[in-house]
Amino acid sequence: MFFAMKEVGKIWMNGKLVPFKDAKVHVLTHALHYSTAVFEGIRCYKTRKGSAIFRLSEHVDRLFKSAELYSMKIPYSKKKISQAIIKTTKASTLKECYIRPIAYYGYNVLGLTPTKNKIDVAIACWEWKTGESRAGRVNGARCKVSKWLRIDSRSQPMLSKAASNYANAVLARMEALNGGYDEAIMLNYRGDVAEGSAENIFLVKNNKIFTPPLSSDILPGITRDSAIKIAKKEGLVVKEKKLKRRDLYVADEVFMTGTAAEVKSVTEIDNKIIGNGKPGKITRKLQKAFKATTLGKDKKFSRWLTYI
Repeated sequence: MFFAMKEVGKIWMNGKLVPFKDAKVHVLTHALHYSTAVFEGIRCYKTRKGSAIFRLSEHVDRLFKSAELYSMKIPYSKKKISQAIIKTTKASTLKECYIRPIAYYGYNVLGLTPTKNKIDVAIACWEWKTGESRAGRVNGARCKVSKWLRIDSRSQPMLSKAASNYANAVLARMEALNGGYDEAIMLNYRGDVAEGSAENIFLVKNNKIFTPPLSSDILPGITRDSAIKIAKKEGLVVKEKKLKRRDLYVADEVFMTGTAAEVKSVTEIDNKIIGNGKPGKITRKLQKAFKATTLGKDKKFSRWLTYI
C-alpha cells in the first residue's frame, strides 16, 4: 500500500498551521536518529452527510497510550489534539483523506537519552480515496510468511504504535515485495501468527472467525476492533485464539484489517491457495458492512464518525 502525496492544505506543527512545504524538522531531530516517535493512521471518509473522521477518539486515546508506554508526555490534551486533527483536515479542503498525527522527541541534545529534548507534535493529511484500497477486496492478496519474526513484547512494547516497531515491519514488507508477493505475514518468537507488516490478520474456518489475541505481540488495531464488533453485529462468531502457520494454510478464508487496507482478502500464502482462491463470502460480507459503517449507513455504529 503506497501513499501518493499531493501537497495540499497545511500541516499542524506544535499548535500552528504551516504551509505543507514548510513543515520541516532539523536533521539532528532525536526521533530521526533513535526512532523516538509514536504516531497514528486515521481515515476521513466522504459520506452523504459530509466528511467524517473514523473513530477519532479511539485513535487519539491510542496515541496517548503509545506515548505513555515510551515515557513520552505529549504537551497537549487529548481534546486539543482532537481539535487540531479536525482543524488540519478542514484546512486540507479534502473530502476524504489519510491523517497522520505524530509525536516525537525534537532537536536539542543528541544522545541516547531523549528527555532533554522537547516533544514536538505534528498532524498532516493527504488525499486518499476509498478506491485506492480496492486491491485486496477484488482479487485478494498474495502473502509470504516472513523470515523476520515479530518483535517480542519483552523487547519493546508492541501495544504501542511506535516508529521503532515499524523498522521490523519494513524488513518483512520488503522481503515480501522483493519475492513478488503483496504482503508479509509475521510470526512471533513462539512460532504463533502475529500480524501482517501493517495489518492485523483473521482467518475463517467452518464459518467461525479466529484472530490472534493481543498476547501474540500484535498492535491493538482499531480497524481490527471495528471488524470484530461489526462481525458480531452481523451474527458471526469471533474468537481470539493463538494461531499457527498451518492454521492459515487450511483456512477457508483469510483476511487482514488496517486503517489503509480496511478489510483486505488474502487468497494465497506461501504459494498455497486459500479456500477456492477467491475472496470468501464472510470476507465479502465484512467488507460490505465495514464500508457501510465508514460511510455512515449503519446507525448502530454512527458514534464512530466525527463529522467535520
